[in-house]
Amino acid sequence: MDNFSIRVVIVDDHPAVIIGIEQELSSVINLKVVGSARNSTELIAFLEKNQCDVLISDYSMPGGEYGDGIALFSFIQRRYPMMKIVVLTMLDSPALLRSLLALGISCITSKSDAVSYLVPAIYAAHTGGNYFSPTINNINELIDRKRNGDVVASALTQRESEVVRLYASGLTVNEIAEQLNRSKKTISTQKTKAMEKLGVKQDVDLIRYAMENGFVTSSPMSRAFDAAEDTTK
Repeated sequence: MDNFSIRVVIVDDHPAVIIGIEQELSSVINLKVVGSARNSTELIAFLEKNQCDVLISDYSMPGGEYGDGIALFSFIQRRYPMMKIVVLTMLDSPALLRSLLALGISCITSKSDAVSYLVPAIYAAHTGGNYFSPTINNINELIDRKRNGDVVASALTQRESEVVRLYASGLTVNEIAEQLNRSKKTISTQKTKAMEKLGVKQDVDLIRYAMENGFVTSSPMSRAFDAAEDTTK
C-alpha cells in the first residue's frame, strides 16, 4: 500500500473556515493537514519549521506582517518555490483572477461554492494542473468572452490591482506603502495609473468600481467611502 500523502497547510482569518476545511479533508486519502494559521505572520512562522506541499490560502487577510493577496503569494513563491498554492476566496473579480493567473496560480476556488471543491483543487495544484470551482470558472469564461470581443479594457497590472483593493478596503496611501513595503510615491503613482486605465477621476468612483467588480466586499467600505467623499467636498 502506498503511504504517499500530500501535506496541506491552511491559512484563513476565520477559524470556522479552517475547521470546515479540516473536516472536509480529514477523510480524504492521501491528504494530510499538517497545520493552520490565521494570518501571514503565523503562516510564515509555521513554514519556517515545517514542510508543506500545498498551501490553501484566503486572499484577503489584513494585519499580517507579510501582507496578503498578491503580495503574500509573491513572497511565498520566492521563499518556498516548491510549494503549490490553492487560493480560496470570496472575491469574484475578473481583475483578481487575471492577477492570480499572471502570477502562475491556477487552482482557485470560491467560498460561494462547496468546500468539497478544494479536494480536486489540491490534487491539481500538486501535479501542476489547473482547477477552478464553478463560480471561478464562470468568471474565467467571462474573461475569455471579453478577450474574443471587439473591445478589451486595459487590464490593471498585479501591483495596480493590489493597490486598488487595499485602498478600497479603507487603507490610506501611507498605510498601503507600509504594508507592501513600497514608497508613498510609488503607491500614489500606481493608484493614479489604475484610475486612468479605468477611466475614473475621483476616489469615490474608484472605490465604487472596486465594490462592483469584487475587489472587496461591501462590509469594510464605510471608512473608504467617507474618506473619498471628504476629498470631493
